[in-house]
Amino acid sequence: MTKAIIFDMDGTLFQTNQILEASLEDTFQELRKINKWEGAAPLAEYQRIMGVPLPKVWETLLPEFTTYERNEVDALFLDRLISNIQYGRGSLYPGVEETMEELNSQGFSMYIASNGLKRYLKTIVEYYHLDRWVSQTYSIEQIDSLDKSRLVQEIIQKHAIQAGAVVGDRLSDIRAAKENGFTAVGCRFDFAREEELAQADEVIEDLRDLKQVIPLLEGTPYS
Repeated sequence: MTKAIIFDMDGTLFQTNQILEASLEDTFQELRKINKWEGAAPLAEYQRIMGVPLPKVWETLLPEFTTYERNEVDALFLDRLISNIQYGRGSLYPGVEETMEELNSQGFSMYIASNGLKRYLKTIVEYYHLDRWVSQTYSIEQIDSLDKSRLVQEIIQKHAIQAGAVVGDRLSDIRAAKENGFTAVGCRFDFAREEELAQADEVIEDLRDLKQVIPLLEGTPYS
């Protein structure tokens, strides 16, 4: 049986909160310089909607901007995120490497399915050498609909996965699991919301807790 764990990235493997505020502040400081923004960067609003694709983030945060202007902001923000990762200002959550090593020893393949952009995900994977365990990383950019359930479906079908789980902190991850017949493992980490976690099959406080969930995945067929 081909079995796999599909991980979200932000707020699940990578502690995005450690670089989010600085990257967002740098981005909005540039907007202030050209008189496109006044006041504080909308950090709380960004955190509230964390987990949705970036185009929808900018539609929410910058409703009066044109699509071209939002794309410019998106590119600037991406550059700031990548710089902060490369300068070592972020980190993985505790237990990521230990957990992936354990899953590998149990015969699980591992994939990343994220609403993050390809350049951003590639930077994290390369900086922390996650490709030691992760077979492939998928970005929401690869799906026209920007629907994580469709992205996970593509991974399952492409790799002929028969059993496993989607591990993530937001509702899009939980739905992606359930709509594809996988176990939904919710992470009660920085950006998680209790009303969303309530819909998960299992909820963990630490990635190392996946060790207790693993036996439950053996008999979870893809349907």
